[in-house]
Amino acid sequence: MNQRWRLIALWLLPLAVVAFLGWQLLGNGGTARFKPEGSTVAPRNAAVARMSYGRFLDYVDAGRVTAVDIFDGGRSAVIEAVDPDLDNRVQRLRVDLPGVAPELVNKLKEQGISFDIHPPKTAPPALGLLGNLLFPLLLIGSLIFLSRRGSGMPGGPGQAMQFGKTKARFAMEAETGVKFDDVAGVEEAKQDLQEVVTFLKTPERFTSVGAKIPKGVLLVGPPGTGKTLLAKAIAGEAGVPFFSLSGSEFVEMFVGVGASRVRDLFKRAKENSPCLIFIDEIDAVGRQRGAGVGGGNDEREQTLNQLLTEMDGFEGNSGIIIIAATNRADVLDSALLRPGRFDRQVQVDVPDIKGRLSVLKVHSRDKKLADDVSLEVIARRTPGFSGADLANLLNEAAILTARRRKEATSLAEIDDAVDRIIAGMEGKPLTDGRSKRLIAYHEVGHALVGTLVQAHDPVQKVTLIPRGQAQGLTWFSPDEEQMLVSRAQLRARIMGALGGRAAEDVVFGHAEVTTGAGGDIQQVASIARQMVTRFGMSDLGQVSFEAGNQEVFLGRDLMTRSDGSDRLASKIDDAVRQMVHSCYADTVKLVAEHRACMDRVVELLIEKESLDGEEFRAIVAEFTAIPEKERFSPLLAG
Repeated sequence: MNQRWRLIALWLLPLAVVAFLGWQLLGNGGTARFKPEGSTVAPRNAAVARMSYGRFLDYVDAGRVTAVDIFDGGRSAVIEAVDPDLDNRVQRLRVDLPGVAPELVNKLKEQGISFDIHPPKTAPPALGLLGNLLFPLLLIGSLIFLSRRGSGMPGGPGQAMQFGKTKARFAMEAETGVKFDDVAGVEEAKQDLQEVVTFLKTPERFTSVGAKIPKGVLLVGPPGTGKTLLAKAIAGEAGVPFFSLSGSEFVEMFVGVGASRVRDLFKRAKENSPCLIFIDEIDAVGRQRGAGVGGGNDEREQTLNQLLTEMDGFEGNSGIIIIAATNRADVLDSALLRPGRFDRQVQVDVPDIKGRLSVLKVHSRDKKLADDVSLEVIARRTPGFSGADLANLLNEAAILTARRRKEATSLAEIDDAVDRIIAGMEGKPLTDGRSKRLIAYHEVGHALVGTLVQAHDPVQKVTLIPRGQAQGLTWFSPDEEQMLVSRAQLRARIMGALGGRAAEDVVFGHAEVTTGAGGDIQQVASIARQMVTRFGMSDLGQVSFEAGNQEVFLGRDLMTRSDGSDRLASKIDDAVRQMVHSCYADTVKLVAEHRACMDRVVELLIEKESLDGEEFRAIVAEFTAIPEKERFSPLLAG
């Protein structure tokens, strides 16, 4: 707000000066705009008629002029003359004069006409000087304004001499407003970082036994898992100064600027130690050297070299702890990760079910939830969600609650928010017709196979309401999470994904299958190829066929031409094809055997457009026994 008023004042000041000058020069104080003292004639602006100079002389010779006032240095005059055409009434007239000539003065004296010559009024010297300085003052003021305004913009004029200054945001009192209690779902990471807080509060506890705290801590994990929040919590718990900036803020187009900013950052940190330095997205500046444009002399690599020197150079940085965050630890330079720099790596993964429940408790503090909402049920339904995803989930549910004019968020809003985050915005349902019926069979095929195959996840929901690019969706929700997945479970995923195509094949015939299974087939190919090339789950044996960069061979075109690789690629393709064909044959057989059950579910789905898992299993149980489910990771089929 203050900046806005300064801007207004900057432009109003010159306008006020110009208005003042105009008033002084052209206003009531002007020489031709006032009645001179002692004049017998009204000012010239009171004249209602004009007279030529020649006729004026004739009036003078005829004795009809009674008084003359001359203005503007002899360029104009206002006279009083007797007009015979108006019954000899006195009339005020204006006359343009060629100048005050001696002949005119002598003639007026000879005729005994009262006249007065008024000299032109000039502006005061100080006012004239101010008018001369007005333009330079305006120019200088504009330059100052642009300079100050540009100082806040990258590359602005005011920043020309400050390229090497750090952009770190500094909080002397460490008022981050975040404590460890505000960070949920990452209990293991909080335990590792608690040592950092203890060292900052009581360093003698470690130094007395000869222990040294790690100089740097690298937080590694997917986006949205709370890495930045953890760094703020450390500063908030320890109560020390806190520098926070992004790795990209070091790098500029001018060589040497980033290194200068690193030096400036550590200089300020030393002046306020003990303190914390947090560098977010450090992969922007810490990538492997030698891979950038310009070899080893580009700006990014010089910045990295300076950072390495400051972290573990000849000068010690006692009391300075560096915390960095990245989701691409694999691209960081090895010198950055060695002991003495980032000694410790803390993995910050997506939370498990207990972690999700604690995250939901934190983010639901300011939300009004209905009595039917169970945070445990929400946590169980959202495997793979990060902390940011869960916060967004509750916010989307609150928005839906306000849109529907409800007092509290119910389970319906939670379910709709989960569906929206996973699959996209809800579209307009299809009208009754062949397309809707075909989509219904496709989705019921997914759900039926997933329900009848023992190793598959249980069905969460089946719907014909379009979301995103999908015209219908089937959700599978696990009862618990597992890090290890068996061969039977992977094979069940393949069969569940092929259930939609199998239903189309059984009901409408092989010639009537549609492109709706395109995404399912890609998912099937990916799972089957990984089983063959990575997990050793085929007749090719317990061998991993992977490239040096950890990319799985996707076919013979990616194989090298040595050591019989053509023959090996053909074997891989044949193994993948055989696995998929076997799963598809079993899926078609399963769908055909339960055709009556599928027809009944399709009719009900077309009528209601959505069925939850309990409704679906209740209908299937009327036709056949449902095997008890194993528990493993989730799957979403479309």
